[in-house]
Amino acid sequence: MSKLRTLHTCQACGSSQPRWAGRCNTCGEWNTLHEVVIDLSAHGPGGRSGPVAAGGPGLGQSSVPVALAEVDINGGAPMPTGLDELDRVLSGGLLPGSATLLGGEPGTGKSTLLLQALASMSSSGPTSPGRRCLLVAAEEPAQQVRRRAARLGADVPGIFVVASGELDAIEAAVADLAPDVVVVDSVQAVQDPGLGLPAGSLVQVRECATRLTAMARSSGAALVLVGHVTKDGALAGPRTLEHLVDTVLSFEGDRYLSLRALRAVKHRFGPTGETGLFEMSEKGLAGVPDPSALFLGDRLAGSPGSAVAVPVEGYRPVLVEVQALVRKAQIPRRSVAGVDPGRVGLLVAVLDRRAGVPVGDCDVYVSVAGGARAAEPAADLAICLAIASSCFGVPVPADLVAIGEVGLGGELRRAPGMAKRLAEARRLGFATALVPGVEGLGRQGAAAPRGEPADVVTAPSLAVALTFAFGEKPSVLRRGAGAGRPSDRNSLVTLPTP
Repeated sequence: MSKLRTLHTCQACGSSQPRWAGRCNTCGEWNTLHEVVIDLSAHGPGGRSGPVAAGGPGLGQSSVPVALAEVDINGGAPMPTGLDELDRVLSGGLLPGSATLLGGEPGTGKSTLLLQALASMSSSGPTSPGRRCLLVAAEEPAQQVRRRAARLGADVPGIFVVASGELDAIEAAVADLAPDVVVVDSVQAVQDPGLGLPAGSLVQVRECATRLTAMARSSGAALVLVGHVTKDGALAGPRTLEHLVDTVLSFEGDRYLSLRALRAVKHRFGPTGETGLFEMSEKGLAGVPDPSALFLGDRLAGSPGSAVAVPVEGYRPVLVEVQALVRKAQIPRRSVAGVDPGRVGLLVAVLDRRAGVPVGDCDVYVSVAGGARAAEPAADLAICLAIASSCFGVPVPADLVAIGEVGLGGELRRAPGMAKRLAEARRLGFATALVPGVEGLGRQGAAAPRGEPADVVTAPSLAVALTFAFGEKPSVLRRGAGAGRPSDRNSLVTLPTP
């Protein structure tokens, strides 16, 4: 005989109370408590699902204590997805029994990415066996999924689809098929009818995600949940959703541009600093193995207001073009794309106050070409060069890259990973790198891989760096900035090679 229990659940925070009240005791919101009837015999004691195990067959679950040094690290080897950029972010692939949450704005290509990954994993090859994959289409019919798969060339054997958003049907399909990989698109569309709440509510998302994660750990299947995001870019649903899963991926990109970036926000099985880059086309998403060449492919060398920065995306240095436009205005404003707006305002103030570049009363527009991003402080020097170049109307040397952080005192600070940034610049044929250095304005010889000379020029301050890039412009020296500094590149001191 079934036992029924009535609770009142808050739609704002997900807490439950035995009696109805006009205001939630947990979050303080008004009129958010709704009556929920729960079958205790179906959901276990307390009307909720049982506790989620900390591991599963795919993760090496064991109740017997063992020495950490004796644990076999090869017991749960990752399954490569066949997409190099995705495997880069996942540290090799999807781990059996793990749960991954993929979030992103509508139209970025989340479903396309996962469908291509399933097609690659289901195809058998000389190095990897074909995996059995299940796609749970909770938001669209199976016919629509088939048409998209045919357009992408992903309608291959080994992929099964179930067009249902009911949790019981999903668990039954997983039990019957015993797949290696399960993709649920999306978790906000899955519902448990026993909760008596609409799909997408906080309680539904939390309870369904809990049961799906427990199912993945017990069956050993790699689970991937697609999640919606709010207008602020955060994952929709309760905050506990990110704590339930092992990996949280963010798929970013402008729907009007072809570039997409995949970043790991949380990853229990590897580092979170890696970034995968994709390019959207009519045939789907294609990995970008050489993003520097892509971002600089359409660069117009010799144009004022352009400089090349070397930010690091994850552990990979990427060369990007920073463009700037400066014009006089009665009410100055700043407009940026691909960089931090607050950082640009800071750099404009430093240029005007410390380096004597009169841009404080001007409109300043800064953009990173190609839809790339240069958010780290190492791009400060390149941004300043681009702004000063637009102000002077003098182009930055076409073979120059700028790497360094700019302080409030106008000093230049070193950026981490300088060696790999310089190596990437040399690989693309840049002959000169302007970097911070306390030795003063000097030139340090460095041998390029092709045997051609490459210059690493050091400068202690922003004013000295501008002097090297543009010469002694009157506007630069009107406040005495850089006075007494050498301005001719031929008069630079040659430092010994370390």
